[in-house]
Formats: sequence, structure tokens, C-alpha cells
Amino acid sequence: MNKILPYPLLIIFLIIMWLSLTSFTLGQLLIATIVALIAAQAMAALQPAKARLKRWKSLLKLTGIVLHDIVRSNIAVTKIILQGNKRARKSGFMTIPLDLRDPTGLTALAIIITSTPGTAWLDYNSARGILLLHIFDLVDETVWLDLIKNRYERLLLEIFE
Repeated sequence: MNKILPYPLLIIFLIIMWLSLTSFTLGQLLIATIVALIAAQAMAALQPAKARLKRWKSLLKLTGIVLHDIVRSNIAVTKIILQGNKRARKSGFMTIPLDLRDPTGLTALAIIITSTPGTAWLDYNSARGILLLHIFDLVDETVWLDLIKNRYERLLLEIFE
């Protein structure tokens, strides 16, 4: 069973996602199932490390924080764009030292940062633990350092390490 369906939840979610993006017909269901099975086999061939979650409560808290930050950031970036040149904006690059070393935790942080409008994860030096970010509206570096270190990384450390 494990070799045929190595990631059953992945298969189910891929089928649901496929059908939500297309029309629900028998043909689409068949194609979605075939694609999901192939994707699960490809994922099994990669042999990813299993994520070990230590604090589910912190995961729920982090999810709420991230959803709130994404909405807030969407509003802020929209205001900046609609204002045009009325307000001086300074984009910039910033390095942040990270204590987080767990690959799954780093992946989660990359997804959080990249899914929040106005920020982009550019590089991570694993030997030194340094993250390079691009920030659309870099007003104060200490605010961004505090946001990444105390709002996201602290909870990710609780969850994964």
C-alpha cells in the first residue's frame, strides 16, 4: 500500500485542487487522479525528510499571524502603488541572521516571507545562517528584523526544533 500510495493526503489534495481549477467531469477526475499518482511517486523518489511538529498550538498561532500579516501587507502595498509618486518609497535588501536550522522550518519561513506581498526571500547561506531579503518598502530595518526574528522565527523554532 505504501509503494502504490506513498502520500495519500497529497494525492487527495492534488485531486481536489485540480477539480476546483477545472470543471468536474469524469474525464477531469481521471486526469487529476493520474497526475496526482504520478506526482506522489515523484515525491516518494525524492525521499523528503519527515517533518516533526513539536507544538501544534504554536502552528495554529503562526497560521493566524501569517494570514493577518498577508492581509495587512496586501493593503499596505496596494496603498503604496495607488499613491504613485506622492510618497517616497525606498526598496532595499536586508540580511537577517537566523537561529532556525530545520529544513522544514526554513521552508515554511521561505513560504511565509514570499507569500507576504512586499517581501521576497532571495538567498539563504546555510553555513552562516544568513537570510537575504528584498523589501519593497524598507522604512526601518529594525522593524523587519523584529518581524522575522520574533514574529515568525520564534514560533517556527517552537514548532520544528
